[in-house]
Parts: sequence; C-alpha cells; structure tokens
Amino acid sequence: MATWKSRGLRGSVLEDMINRTNEKYREDGLALIQKIPTPITPIEIDQKSRHITLAYFEQKSTVDYIGAVQGIPVCFDAKESATDTFSLQNIHAHQVKFMGDFEAQGGIAFFLIYYTTRDELYYLPYEYLKLFWDRAESGGRKSFRHDELNPAYVIPKQDGVMVPYLEVLKIDLQDRD
Repeated sequence: MATWKSRGLRGSVLEDMINRTNEKYREDGLALIQKIPTPITPIEIDQKSRHITLAYFEQKSTVDYIGAVQGIPVCFDAKESATDTFSLQNIHAHQVKFMGDFEAQGGIAFFLIYYTTRDELYYLPYEYLKLFWDRAESGGRKSFRHDELNPAYVIPKQDGVMVPYLEVLKIDLQDRD
C-alpha cells in the first residue's frame, strides 16, 4: 500500500479539532472564534472537477483564528510538532508582529501547539513566544525545547471539548493580573 507523502494536509486534523471546539464554544455562548482563510489567486483550474490545481497566496496570512471570548479579543495560530524541539522557522515574522500589535490593543494572542508524539496540546502565550523569538533574533537558539515550557499551560483533556483551550486561557489571564 502506498503512503501519502503530501505535506499539504499537515495540521488539518488539529485544525478540524479546533474548528469543532470553536463550534461548541459558540453554541455554549462562551466564545465566538472564526477561522481566517488565507486569500489565494487561482492560476489553474481543472475544468472537469472544478478544483484549483495551481494557485499562489495573495498576501501573507496573519493568524489562523480571531474572535472574542467573553468580551476579550483573542487571536491565535495552530501548529504541530513531531518532536520535543519546536523550530521557530514554523512561525513567521509578520505573525509575531501582528500578535504583538494585537496585544498592544488589549487583545490576547497565543499559539496552540500539538506535540504529536506526546499526544499533548500546549497553549503558548505570545509573551513566552516573544522571549524565544528575541533569543533567536539575538543569535541564540532558533528553536525551543518542550522542557523550557511552563507545564501550567499544558491543555488538559476534557470530555465534550476536543481542544479545551479556554481552561488555559483563564490561567493566562490570571497570570497577567
């Protein structure tokens, strides 16, 4: 049996889990979070299937999700890591800038990282990401290790919610006070 080797579906399972979580949060009146589509310009379209076969990105995307939780503006991006070392190459400078600007306006920015080999979801506050980012910018490590992370931000498993990030958002908000 052939193995599917496309890199194009990476993150789609995590994205689906987050989308379902966001639907549940909306239904329960807890949050209103939208997935932000990346604008593309089609170059080639298969006329039979009417599928886009070649396209380019119109502009750099900022974050995957944006919305409000109980009146608090939030934005976040979802990433996956197959190892305990997360390369900062997976994050782009324009995303870090957008998140910094978003927080400067009173919002909360964070990353949801799924460590696939650990089957662990992690909430990485922008503030922590910025420490790792600045370290790399000043010539230090271009990655961060799982053991450098605050264990309080591991997202606990919860029945009925696939990615219960609101539980850890609450911790983040308390830590900011």
